[in-house]
Amino acid sequence: MRIPIYRPLLVAGMAAVMAGCGSTAPTIVSTPIENIDEIPLKVSELTEVQLQGWGGADLVNDTIPGMSVQKAYSEIIKNNKGNKVIVAVIDSGVDIEHEDLDGVIWTNTDERPGNNRDDDNNGYVDDIHGWNFLGDAIEENLEYTRILKKLQPKYKGVPVGAVKPEDREEFELYQRAKAEYDKEYNEALGIKNQYEGIVQQLQVSHEAVSAQLGKEDYTLQELREMQATTEELQQYKAFLSQVMSNLEGTIPEAITQLKEAIDYFDGRLSTHFNLDLDGRAVVGDDVDDINDTNYGNADVTGPSQDKEDLKHGTHVAGIIAAERNNNLGINGVANNVEIMVLRAVPDGDEYDKDIALAIRYAVDNGASIINTSFGKYFSTHPEWVREAIQYADENDVLIVNAAGNEALDLDTNEVFPNDQNPKNVQEISDNFLTVGALNFKYGSGLVAGFSNYGKTNVDVFAPGTKIWSTTPNNGYEYLQGTSMAAPAVAGLAAVIRSHYPKLKDHQVKQIIMDSGLSSNAMVIIGGDPSNTKKFTELSTSGKMANLYNALIMADKISK
Repeated sequence: MRIPIYRPLLVAGMAAVMAGCGSTAPTIVSTPIENIDEIPLKVSELTEVQLQGWGGADLVNDTIPGMSVQKAYSEIIKNNKGNKVIVAVIDSGVDIEHEDLDGVIWTNTDERPGNNRDDDNNGYVDDIHGWNFLGDAIEENLEYTRILKKLQPKYKGVPVGAVKPEDREEFELYQRAKAEYDKEYNEALGIKNQYEGIVQQLQVSHEAVSAQLGKEDYTLQELREMQATTEELQQYKAFLSQVMSNLEGTIPEAITQLKEAIDYFDGRLSTHFNLDLDGRAVVGDDVDDINDTNYGNADVTGPSQDKEDLKHGTHVAGIIAAERNNNLGINGVANNVEIMVLRAVPDGDEYDKDIALAIRYAVDNGASIINTSFGKYFSTHPEWVREAIQYADENDVLIVNAAGNEALDLDTNEVFPNDQNPKNVQEISDNFLTVGALNFKYGSGLVAGFSNYGKTNVDVFAPGTKIWSTTPNNGYEYLQGTSMAAPAVAGLAAVIRSHYPKLKDHQVKQIIMDSGLSSNAMVIIGGDPSNTKKFTELSTSGKMANLYNALIMADKISK
């Protein structure tokens, strides 16, 4: 699932209120990792320009914990283009007509468009820019909803003692799925109802105060100085004063964001948790048969006219490879890259079958890097995906994977896809790189409050908070999540593979992990100041990905 970080940015404290290249020149040296903790903290707020490009900033020069992308291009890469690299984006689809992406979309030159034939005999008809494994499907259940829906007729109301020994494992899966469903459903419903109550009270209070002040864009100071002539106005004034004291922005902006959040949770209730929804019906395949491959279509943008469901995949693609120096929008991390579009992640949880087949498609059609910015905590056919990961490794393809956004320790919580799990820490392959998310605030707030972590099961960290990138219909927006951190590293890997094509997938992975910047600082976990750990204990490498240092190390290893 493409899990968004839906915490309205302006209303963080409101719930509490309501409750109360070529070879490197000899002069170029890597950032001195051992001295990194001597870098001064940035005390001033980032400007809009700095925020939009912070993922590429340099910690030493800018005191912003980016990946030193600009520095790498200006001092190392310069005008060297390197070899063309294909990066497969397995996601919700990509707006391939976007002004900043249309020049970097992979084209299958062995296929003739529109003739309804499989010209290259790869099993996919007219697959010009990739494949749409979802067909016309958009909305889907979560995996535990699907499990509950499938097993509930068999086990609902059945006592544990009545379960046959051969059904025990399945019964335990049903129990876990039901417990998770009940918890998440009730939480979503509770938040939706809470936000609706907040909006109602805000609207009434704001309308009365605006009428009294004669303006809607009043400041906190103006509110405090307002003469409250009635008991009702006094209550509105006190309420709004408390809200605005915990608010970054105006009341109308807060109301708008809350309404968007209400729509989001309402959508989850009607799709992700809807036991009557069969989102897969329009696809027409058997999701439990990996050999049933005759489904989907070549329309990698999917069926929606407004392209809204492509936002996640389009944002990811832009981070990796938005056209550099074209005087439009943003610069992606990598140049000389083509994006292969594989639509396999719906609005809900992905199917293991689609992911396994998408990985194999990417490998078979020339991708050397695959980005997987999705994840779930239940899986019905994890073996299919793991076999596909191993297949990618056998064919020298690196997979860059998002760690997840629940602030969980993945050494004790299993997330899918994965190359290892808490019960078996032995990696199944050497090509799977899991990425946690950084914040732009260097110091104790270095790790994004939402990011999963794990000394064994997360490999490295990269920028993932408020990332500016491409969105459908020539748009650009801030999104955040480990979904944004993974493509930053996928772009970094693409640059390495472009300029040092002889390096193998496992070498590229190790270079990214070994060349990063570290810190001995204690950092806040899960946004809770009382929960801190050493940054070095949050991933296998204990480091932040850094393109500048990675290129220097790649140059040394490749000789």
